[in-house]
Amino acid sequence: MNTNIRADFPLLRERSGIAYLDSAATAQKPECVIRAEADFYREHNANPLRGLYEISQEATDAYESARAKTAAFLNAESAEEIIFTRNATESMNLLAYSQGSLLRPGDEIVISIAEHHSNFLPWQMAAERSGAVIRFAECGADGSIPEERFRAQISDRTRIVAMTQVSNVLGREYPIRRFAEIAHEAGALFVCDGAQSVPHLKVDVRELDVDFLAFSGHKMGGPMGIGVLYGKKKLLEKMPPFLRGGEMIEYVTREGATWAELPHKFEAGTVNAAGAVGLAAAIDYYQRTGFDWMIRREEELSRCAMEALRSVPHLKLIGSDRAEEHHGIFTFTLEGVHPHDIAEILSADGICVRAGHHCAQPLMQHLGVRSTVRASLMFYNTEEEIGRLAESLRSVRRRMGYAE
Repeated sequence: MNTNIRADFPLLRERSGIAYLDSAATAQKPECVIRAEADFYREHNANPLRGLYEISQEATDAYESARAKTAAFLNAESAEEIIFTRNATESMNLLAYSQGSLLRPGDEIVISIAEHHSNFLPWQMAAERSGAVIRFAECGADGSIPEERFRAQISDRTRIVAMTQVSNVLGREYPIRRFAEIAHEAGALFVCDGAQSVPHLKVDVRELDVDFLAFSGHKMGGPMGIGVLYGKKKLLEKMPPFLRGGEMIEYVTREGATWAELPHKFEAGTVNAAGAVGLAAAIDYYQRTGFDWMIRREEELSRCAMEALRSVPHLKLIGSDRAEEHHGIFTFTLEGVHPHDIAEILSADGICVRAGHHCAQPLMQHLGVRSTVRASLMFYNTEEEIGRLAESLRSVRRRMGYAE
């Protein structure tokens, strides 16, 4: 391990007493990201895209440079295919409103049962508005969705397939390229939720051949409040705008309006230029650190976590029993103890985890659990932190009054 990596993260450096194991919710920010966002406000604070004076042009250049860097990071064909949003949730709502407006009664939307609410509720809204029907591809106890089970949900009425690449509850990666191929054979569009994959895997949108992909900058060390929607240009051009107002227009009259060219058609109002610059800094940080090293490191940590959690009596791990199928996400219960109580006890020991339904209630219902604890890792975590987690978990039942 690069022993200096934690020094890049101010919170980890300055609050060394905590074990931060909640990176699936939000990742810690390296110093370079914090500095890049602050420097934008110090040195280039003007409204991008609107002014002819120098600092406005500087702001525009910084914003569009961030778009180009994001396009290259995903291997998009063009920077015009990158729409900046607030987060993956807004990206999915944009899609469900705009692409969803093209749905008709009887059309079908296929989603997996493993979806985060952000990739379920917008499509539920689209179905209610259009008269379309939602069909679910259900997973097994280990989180896997066999190809034949997925294919069984696809019909000649399927118009949209929306799936996560990596589950935020199970850590399971799904065969997106193959599923997108099946969807395209049926004439359907494929929407990928990359919120948990883009920060941890090399995601190439052209290799996956997805039609749309969304992710949030804050989950890969970027600022909160900046998200990305990738879409194939030919599809984005056909979609109506989601929000209407400043900057997304070409011409306005009393009777109507025409829309700006991509990508600005979908970016109404004053944009989060500082957030985009911070995201670009996070991408630079990933590339300097080395994606291959980061992936290997998270694989090592996943193996360590699997072994440590298996050593805890009365603990039940949700999902696969193979460490490599968790991608740093471990969700579990402890017999006789509510997950919120577990999280409170761990917090008292300086360990940060998440407890609840993880915005995936249909999956929880499908798996027969109401609430769980989730520990999620990133390359900046250590084996020592995982050991602290296991040690604290072994004490929970005793501290709750159980004899063992």
